[in-house]
Amino acid sequence: MPDLHRLLELQDRDLAIDQLRHKRDALPERAALAEQQSSLQRTRRALTDLRAQLHEIEQAQRRIEDEVATIDAKSTAENKKLNSGTITAPREIQALSDEIDALGRRKRALEDDEIELMEKGEPLSTDVDRLEQEQATIDADVTRLVAAIADEESSIDGQLADLVGARAGATDGLPQDLLDRYERLRAKLGGIAVARLEGDRCLGCHVSLPAVEVDVIRHAPADAVVTHEDCGRILVR
Repeated sequence: MPDLHRLLELQDRDLAIDQLRHKRDALPERAALAEQQSSLQRTRRALTDLRAQLHEIEQAQRRIEDEVATIDAKSTAENKKLNSGTITAPREIQALSDEIDALGRRKRALEDDEIELMEKGEPLSTDVDRLEQEQATIDADVTRLVAAIADEESSIDGQLADLVGARAGATDGLPQDLLDRYERLRAKLGGIAVARLEGDRCLGCHVSLPAVEVDVIRHAPADAVVTHEDCGRILVR
């Protein structure tokens, strides 16, 4: 097979390799995975924020509960003292009674604060439960997509290995200067360095050549490397 026809065969294999690599990079599951991972990050940030708010509420509740327990203990002691009969002076009795009343008011105020905190925490807990379920769903979807991508990549990599092996064989015996020129043109011209000349049309850029240029090309030696002046591709007659 003439070198230029072998070069066309090489390009066909290179284009097939390019297409497979593009397919590997552009798997639809890859975009879906990126979207799900982004959603997962947003969900985790929202959960972190909600859990921090709930933690603050729980700490505030514990402080209230501790203070209420202290008040209860003090009220019990004061009531015991009041009912012990050891205090007989009216002024002391009144002072003790006022202290007990004040402790009761403070306890009721704290209990109101605790109820308010509980009411504030309930919707947060509901949101945390909802987001945890959402996170579990996204996690499962991410796992599925990762597995699907791995399967697709494995299949494509197998095809690529076959094509790369066949491509290596296609270069055997081709002049190195021709191969170098081919690689430079491929890099410059979107992967298509060689094109058939069909009639007067370059199948690389699909532009018709002037009749004079076509005539020159057709009368060139069979092994001459000719190019399309407009697009720069090597033409195969």
